[in-house]
Amino acid sequence: MAIKVHGSVFSPAVLRVFACLNEKDLESEYVEINMRAGEHKKESFLALNPFGQVPGFEDGDLKLFESRAINQYIAQAYADKGNQQLTFVQDAKKMGPVFVWMEVEAQKFDPPSSKLVFELAVKPLLGMNTDDAVVAEHEGKLGEILDVYEARLGQSKYLAGDCFTLADLNHLPAINYLMGTTARKVFDARPHVSAWCADILARPAWAKVLALQKQHPS
Repeated sequence: MAIKVHGSVFSPAVLRVFACLNEKDLESEYVEINMRAGEHKKESFLALNPFGQVPGFEDGDLKLFESRAINQYIAQAYADKGNQQLTFVQDAKKMGPVFVWMEVEAQKFDPPSSKLVFELAVKPLLGMNTDDAVVAEHEGKLGEILDVYEARLGQSKYLAGDCFTLADLNHLPAINYLMGTTARKVFDARPHVSAWCADILARPAWAKVLALQKQHPS
């Protein structure tokens, strides 16, 4: 049975999953969920994700939700496919930095970056006014976090070492959105962070994600 991803290609969480599927060279079916119409709150979708949030994920009879957990599953279930640098290995010392930076993305980077994506990318699309005070506050918070990234990326090409891993991949949707906004300056002000962003955004797997997004403009 085909892998199915239920959601909207404008959701960072949905894009995160497609980035991983593309890195692993896996075929999948996109099942569009009209969030404006509230389809993510209907019983049929709640059977996939009881929290009513995208994505919902199916691989045969297995149903999962939470994009970062889904990506960990994909990396392990299809360890021999595509980019095998994403696969978790038995060497705990090698995996330690990956686990750390995956947590950093989820716990440190995501809160301010998600707020900025909403204020600077989502609100304009919805015809809502951006709150400049909120933007300034969260640009400051993001800048403090990226100072740590700058130091780390001065030591290694990617966050967990010299190989691209899920720790890097999970950042892609937010970075992509913010690069098209005034918040780009927070990244550009840090040379190592800026180079890292350019590197991961140029990956062919991410280009396929953007192509999918263009195919579904609504």
